[in-house]
Amino acid sequence: MKHAAFATDTTAYMPAVPARISTAHLSALGLDLVNATQTQAIAALLAPGRRRAYFMNAHCCNIRRRDTAYAQAVATADMLLPDGIGVELAGRMTGKRLAANLNGTDLVPALLAQAASMGKSVYLFGGTPGTAQAAANRLVNTIPDLRIAGTRDGFAGAADTDAVIHDINDSGADIVLVALGVPMQELWLHANAHRIDAPLTLAVGALFDFLAGTVVRAPKAVRRARLEWVWRLAQEPRRMAKRYLAGNASFLAHAGIKALRHLPVADVQRRFLDVTVAGSALVLLSPLLALTALAIKADSRGPVLFSQTRVGRDGKEFRIFKFRSMTTDAETRRDALLASSDREGVCFKSRHDPRVTRVGRFIRRFSIDELPQILNVLRGEMAIVGPRPALPCEVAAYPARALGRLAVKPGITGVWQVSGRATIGFDQMVEMDLSYADSRTLMLDLILILKTFGAVTSGRGAY
Repeated sequence: MKHAAFATDTTAYMPAVPARISTAHLSALGLDLVNATQTQAIAALLAPGRRRAYFMNAHCCNIRRRDTAYAQAVATADMLLPDGIGVELAGRMTGKRLAANLNGTDLVPALLAQAASMGKSVYLFGGTPGTAQAAANRLVNTIPDLRIAGTRDGFAGAADTDAVIHDINDSGADIVLVALGVPMQELWLHANAHRIDAPLTLAVGALFDFLAGTVVRAPKAVRRARLEWVWRLAQEPRRMAKRYLAGNASFLAHAGIKALRHLPVADVQRRFLDVTVAGSALVLLSPLLALTALAIKADSRGPVLFSQTRVGRDGKEFRIFKFRSMTTDAETRRDALLASSDREGVCFKSRHDPRVTRVGRFIRRFSIDELPQILNVLRGEMAIVGPRPALPCEVAAYPARALGRLAVKPGITGVWQVSGRATIGFDQMVEMDLSYADSRTLMLDLILILKTFGAVTSGRGAY
């Protein structure tokens, strides 16, 4: 697709050497995306030097595949910021976890608050007539020290490019927000950023509409669940159906195919095994899961599921799911019980732990409490077979050699689990896990899965 109106010589635009910030190459997308917290990203954007930044979501990636001009504009940006659950999932397909969802609706107001404290000003360009000014008014109300250098709409106000650039430069703005919609805003900046004096230019999509209140943003609970796209679809079903229904399916399909091409065959086979076993178990064991939930609820007060931070592959933390087998104050009582551990080494385990409930003792005996970890497997945080997932405090106390067990995903079952569980000392467990990490094969995983049934039936080491 050609956009001749934006063709220009961009050699005069000399991108700054980007501020020191981590990036992650997502092979499933063929993009290098900023891999940082919001605070780190803002610091990099506002650091001395010139830079042009775009936000990349699933819709942007779909357009990039079919629009060569837009793909070129993306390729020449100084910073690409990950936006939305789709991009996050694309990263997970090849084992990459991004530090944060850096969507423009959340990041830009925070960036402007920091910019205001530094005495910087902002120019808003784009949107329907009146929208940029309404957005500016909202920003000033929420960030009193922010200086608005100027505003201009994206319709009649965008007709004369030379006039737009003259107005921006004459305003003395330090930051320029361009909201012309994807891909027009990126193409406009690609063609004209070298003519703009402001050191920071950003393409911000529908930000002005959200700030002006012409589009209502999803409630916080919906945003936390990463379902904001569903909210947008419900608001504008006709306009958004193609983007979010067909578009998201197309994006995930292309990302998945590309991710498979970059993964070793053994990794693809192992992931297929994980998804197949976990998915089948979720369906076949659903009656048992339901009965367990009812038993826990009837036995003691508190939630059915227990969630806790554990350390996964390469030291990345995640939230593990288990059926609650202890009292609700178990975490606060743990330190007082460390001396009663029946197990040598770092990992605490007590056969007569007073925190365990009546139902808890039964579900631990047959490892039923571990079944919700099927969800962790489907999410890609765990595998069916692998080392026991450790607590952060345990990893902090690891000797150097034990850190080698973090080279693979933790598992629901594994060598340690089928060899006696809590009867195995810490040092011996580490050696088992290191041996597995060095010699694991698909056949070994299948053998360990089969041996798990015998280990569960015997109940050896389960308490």
